[in-house]
Amino acid sequence: MSLEIFWQGVLNGLATGGIYILVALGLTLIFGIMNIVQFAHGEIYMLGAYFTYYFSTLFGFNFWIALVFSMIIVAALGLLLERFFFRSFRNQFEPSIIVAVGLMILLQTVALVTFGAETKSMSSIVPGIFKIFGAVLSWDRLMAIIIGLFLVVALFLMIAKTKIGQAMVAVSQDSYAASLYGVNVNRTSAVALSLGSALAAIAGSLMGVVFSVYPTMGGFALTKGIAVVILGGLGSIPGAVIGGLILGQIDGLVSMVSNSTISTVVGFVLIIILLLFRPRGIMGRE
Repeated sequence: MSLEIFWQGVLNGLATGGIYILVALGLTLIFGIMNIVQFAHGEIYMLGAYFTYYFSTLFGFNFWIALVFSMIIVAALGLLLERFFFRSFRNQFEPSIIVAVGLMILLQTVALVTFGAETKSMSSIVPGIFKIFGAVLSWDRLMAIIIGLFLVVALFLMIAKTKIGQAMVAVSQDSYAASLYGVNVNRTSAVALSLGSALAAIAGSLMGVVFSVYPTMGGFALTKGIAVVILGGLGSIPGAVIGGLILGQIDGLVSMVSNSTISTVVGFVLIIILLLFRPRGIMGRE
């Protein structure tokens, strides 16, 4: 592998890894606070991409304005899902899985009927390419890296510096004890699912620009997001970041010498090997 191909793989891996991290952070927040696996998270990701697409094409909004509207709508949807679908099943692992899978099928069917099965394309955020170390990257992919980094830092600061962030930490450690100290567990759970949904909307919108938008695009996102969460450790936000970077680099580098199918296989083999020696993942708690 030449140096140019290596750097190309690294840059591609950072771009895809940024998307994986955004998806995985949402899943991690929801699991850590509500102890549910949100299998409909991929469909939330898909809806975020569609809302951004339609706001930018039908209404002619700038991409960033369209993205903000998409985030608001999807975040509101997250609030509704928490209140009417998941709240009653918080900390009930098996029933919540049934609810999440049902929502996944429902939302995908609604998208197929409403938006149609054809693939849709969004205009570039910033046209052109970026060159570094002999490697070439579109500005759209570079934006995915920048936005991913910015949101990771913002999320860490929110958790460390705000009351709602500290409430999330408390609930994730022991929801009953947190409630005794005055933490509103229902509100904290609603914020977590809403925030996780907004992150998924951003990821879907960025991926929609880089590739395309279609009703089943959430399946890939969910698969990668769960893989990242397992690799990094269930409920660990730093683990989600590390896992996303690792899987992103595997996809970027292996794809340069083989194809995306082989890179996916390599990633899952790595996860299996890691779990044999460290079942809780890289940063998972006992």
